[in-house]
Amino acid sequence: MIRSVEFSDAADIAEIYNHYINNTIITFELDPIDEAEIRSRIELVTESGYPWISYVDPETNSVIGYAYANQWRKRVAYKFVVESAIYLRKGFEGQGIGKQLYRDLFNRLKVSGFTSVIAGVSLPNPGSVAIHESMGFRKAGLFRKVGRKFDRWIDVEFLQLELD
Repeated sequence: MIRSVEFSDAADIAEIYNHYINNTIITFELDPIDEAEIRSRIELVTESGYPWISYVDPETNSVIGYAYANQWRKRVAYKFVVESAIYLRKGFEGQGIGKQLYRDLFNRLKVSGFTSVIAGVSLPNPGSVAIHESMGFRKAGLFRKVGRKFDRWIDVEFLQLELD
């Protein structure tokens, strides 16, 4: 079941996200974050008028995945463009949950008047590239060696989806 994020989702979201912090190059954060930090981020994103949604397992009432959009750039001319993020609990990849989350997120963005979504993907990450391309994103640019994690340089590819 997909619904708007709730503050009670924060512990599950922190657990999901910390897996990516600790084990992958998918996020450039280096230190695990706690439930309070996730609550703060949820508040900042949603109070700024951007959607944040959770995919909740109806049997366990736990968050399996989440997606949100946030401001891409601060200049007012960019106000119709957002950056997206999507994360799934380890072991739930490849089941269509990410596509369901993204479809819902993009519908919410369209209704709110946003016209374009930017996604940054740390490389290599074939799963993330695949889901973004399957949702209609197109490659928009590659920045080489812009992140450093696990003692190596990481490239980031930016993809763009036009919502109109």
